Amino acid sequence: MQALQQYRCIDYLTQGYIGLVGLVIAVFHGDRIAGWQFLCAAHGAVLVGVHGLIRSYSRHPHQWFVRFLRHFYPIILYTGMYRETGALNQIFVSGYLDPVFIRLEEKLFGCQPSLAFALLLPYRWAGELMYGAYFSYYVMIVGVGLALYFRQRDGFWHYLTVVSFVFYVCYFIYICLPVIGPRIFYSDVSGYHLPPDVRPAELVPLPEHVRNAVFYAVMGVIYDTFEASGAAFPSSHVAVALCTLYFSFQYLRQVRWVHAVFVFLLCCSTVYCRYHYAIDVIAGVATAGILLPVGNRLFAKWRGC
Repeated sequence: MQALQQYRCIDYLTQGYIGLVGLVIAVFHGDRIAGWQFLCAAHGAVLVGVHGLIRSYSRHPHQWFVRFLRHFYPIILYTGMYRETGALNQIFVSGYLDPVFIRLEEKLFGCQPSLAFALLLPYRWAGELMYGAYFSYYVMIVGVGLALYFRQRDGFWHYLTVVSFVFYVCYFIYICLPVIGPRIFYSDVSGYHLPPDVRPAELVPLPEHVRNAVFYAVMGVIYDTFEASGAAFPSSHVAVALCTLYFSFQYLRQVRWVHAVFVFLLCCSTVYCRYHYAIDVIAGVATAGILLPVGNRLFAKWRGC
């Protein structure tokens, strides 16, 4: 009972997402999910582990390592949850939905913005700026979280709840609606081949000066290590970056305008760097606009949990 009294909104959201995805795997796995029994067991183990952590914290709140895990375990779980979407995104859809998005981009913009943008700024400085802005996403998540943890603990719980809620909704969409993004123009991903009718007649590589950028190499390592196929729509980079900006305006007003510049550049960089279709960015903005108020309501309703 004492452990349950220590539960917060973030704990219910995290365990709810883990339980929901575990249930989806158990019910809909068919013959598309290799090792589904292991995945279900892993979800059960994480549920038990999270409860055990909260219980341990209720008994030993002053042990620094337990305290650290109690506050930051959702952030630690983000990468694993994200990577898992790549293993689960064939449950409901066979293949990927990129042809639909490519045709829609052509209809809306008359071109493929993700292929054209970098050609407008084929310079080393532009590559550093854009890939650096894309990298700043990770700094935003951790930086705002740490700043609030040390300066405004209630603001930290608010931030963690809303950002995690946005992540979890995006992750579930990735499982249901797999979209690879513009990199599918250049190489097959997960054995998927683009239909010939949506392949551009001529593919121009990223300008050489852009590929010489330091942050281009940094992001290459990150993508090669952590990227999940089919996790492009909506852009969680955009949605979550906008959430972090919201909390800068709420709690960290000294840095809000600098933060805003980086978020704007990040939104541009998702297309410039050929990680997302322009539609993914628009959907990311809409996702933040819809989910931020919902996350705020959830936190306000259950902040005392």
